Amino acid sequence: MLAFTDEIYEHILYDGTTHVAMATLPGMEERTVTINGLSKTYSVTGWRVGYILANPELTGAIRKVHDFLTVGAPAPLQRAGVTAMQLPVSYYEELAKLYVQKRDSILHTLDRVGIFYFVRKGAYYVLADIYRFGYKTDIEFAQYLVKEIGVAVVPGSSFFSQPEAGKDFIRFCFSKKPETLAAASDRLLKLPSILRPVT
Repeated sequence: MLAFTDEIYEHILYDGTTHVAMATLPGMEERTVTINGLSKTYSVTGWRVGYILANPELTGAIRKVHDFLTVGAPAPLQRAGVTAMQLPVSYYEELAKLYVQKRDSILHTLDRVGIFYFVRKGAYYVLADIYRFGYKTDIEFAQYLVKEIGVAVVPGSSFFSQPEAGKDFIRFCFSKKPETLAAASDRLLKLPSILRPVT
């Protein structure tokens, strides 16, 4: 039996949380395929440069499948990736601090508006509970936010195998420039008081 893990947010962690790679656990080194990439940690989501770590028996087969499904990333991007992965520990520490500030900023806004949320210990998203706003679906509320408030979110149902289970959630992304987050905050604070739930 194999374990496939996506560990792309390994450096974007908060509140003393530490990343434990599956392959480092007893008995898992030979049975784990670790999937990672440059997108999140180095802010190059458009590059689509990733990598896997696995034992040699597995990587041989993985390389064959990869060769038939896609082409290699451009050589300059691969070289840039090698350079990025040699950055000092201080880079990752500063990255985490930056995202803590951004996370706390959006959470402060959501508190002021009265939107409940789940506090994340990693990644750069906030899943928020919109049940109390009275919309039938997350899609309706997301459309309202875009059209009337000017803030785009992702409907929570996108993340559920049974979409109905996510109808009361939306997802905010806070991996944005400070000025973008400030503008979003200003707009969210303009939500009509009639929409704001009673606490």
